[in-house]
Order: sequence, then structure tokens, then C-alpha cells
Amino acid sequence: MSKTLSYIPVFVTGNANKLKEVKAILSQGGNPIEIDSQALDIPELQGTTKEIAIAKCRRAAELVNGPCITEDTALSFTALNGLPGPYIKDFMTNIGHDGLNKMLVGFNDTSAEAICTFAYSAGPGTEPIVFEGRTAGRIVCARGPKVFGWDAVFEPLGVGQTYAEMDPIEKNKISHRYKALDKLRTFLQSQS
Repeated sequence: MSKTLSYIPVFVTGNANKLKEVKAILSQGGNPIEIDSQALDIPELQGTTKEIAIAKCRRAAELVNGPCITEDTALSFTALNGLPGPYIKDFMTNIGHDGLNKMLVGFNDTSAEAICTFAYSAGPGTEPIVFEGRTAGRIVCARGPKVFGWDAVFEPLGVGQTYAEMDPIEKNKISHRYKALDKLRTFLQSQS
């Protein structure tokens, strides 16, 4: 017997590609999770990925006045002790794919880790719960369509393709976002 949530959480994002990917992953399996979405202007704080996710989710719960889900993505370069990390969005905006590659000039280590942190709040005043997924890989010269963030420069270990070159269904089976969403889905289904 399939269980469903008695409410539909709001996923706070203004990124259409991210929303499409999240909906595709959460709809998989025997107990799909339905979400609504809303774009909210929430300040991005500085800190660790978990600190940022918790603060963002607290504020989103207040703004939507109900259950919500937020997401934060980081790309951590080993040679740079984890930078750009949760600040990858600003780095992409300001220096792009080529700039990300140039940051590693002079380093022998191009390894990186893609990190996705989802936070869920049952509503205002509730402590957000964090779900994290990580995928190891390396930074390469941009390959594939340059339409979704830094996907064109991140090659997961053992795949031989960047996220941008991969079929979206295959990407969604191994990505950092999938790993975090799988944990979130399990939690939400246990709340049914």
C-alpha cells in the first residue's frame, strides 16, 4: 500500500533546471513525493554547507508559513581546501567555467567533491533536518552543454563524462543531489 504525505512541502528555488531535476528524482520509485515550488529571495549566509542550509530553511519556513524544503549546492576543490564550496554560485557568475579551471593552474590536484545539502522544516519554529549527498570527481575543461551551473566542468570519478555530457536519467542515478534527495525521500516517506 502506497503512503502519501498529508501535506505538500514547498521547495524553495528559482532555478528551473534544479526544480526539474528534483521533481524527477522525487517521483521515482513506488512512493513518489509531490512538491510545490516557490521562488523566494533569501539571503545566502556565509558558513559551512550545513549552517547555510539550516539558516536558509528556517527563513523559508517563516516566509511560506508551513513545511518547506531548501537546497544548497557546493563544489569543493581539494587543492583549495574546499573552496569555492558553498560560494560556487558567485564564482560561476563572476568567473565562469574557464575561471574555475584557471583557479587550479599550478596545482597537480584537480580533484573535487560535489556536495548537495537539502534541509527540511515542518514549519516556522521547527529545527530543520539536514540531508547531505556527496559525489567525488575532478575538475576538467568544460565539456557538454553549458546550461546548468558548473555541470560542464565536473566529471564524477569513474564515469568519463561530465555531468553536462551525461544523460539526465543517468546523472540522476549518481549525482550529489540524488544522494541527498534519496535520504530526504526516505525521511518524508517515514512521516506519512
